[in-house]
Amino acid sequence: QVQLVESGGGSVQAGGSLRLSCAASARTYSGSGWFRQVPGKEREFLGAINWSGGTRYYSDSVKGRITITREDAKNTMLLEMNSLKPEDTAVYYCAAGGPLVPTDLRHLLSPDLIVQAFNSWGQGTLVTVSS
Repeated sequence: QVQLVESGGGSVQAGGSLRLSCAASARTYSGSGWFRQVPGKEREFLGAINWSGGTRYYSDSVKGRITITREDAKNTMLLEMNSLKPEDTAVYYCAAGGPLVPTDLRHLLSPDLIVQAFNSWGQGTLVTVSS
C-alpha cells in the first residue's frame, strides 16, 4: 500500500479558503479521494479523482466549493475548498486505492461502503474554521 501524508491544515477564518496537499510515497494508478471527520461522527466523503486526473466525483454536500486535482510529477493530490464555514471544521484525510472510475462511488449508498472502497489512508490534518 502507498503511504500518504496530508499537509496544509490549520486555522482559517469563515469565508476563507483552504488548500490541502496529499503526498504519496509512489505513483498511484487507482482512484484517490478526500474525506473529513468530526469526532463522534462518521467519516464523510468529499470527492475523488481518477489516476489520470481526468475524472472527478464530488459529494453533493460540498460540490461547487471544492476542487480536487493531481500533480503527478510530485505524486501529490490537492484539495481546494472555498467559502469555508465553521461546520467545515474537521480532520481532513486523503485516501488512495479507490475505484478506477470515481463516479462508481455514487452507487455506494452508505458512508461506510465509500470509506471501505479505499485501502490506503493518511493520518489526517486538522482544519479549524472560526467565525
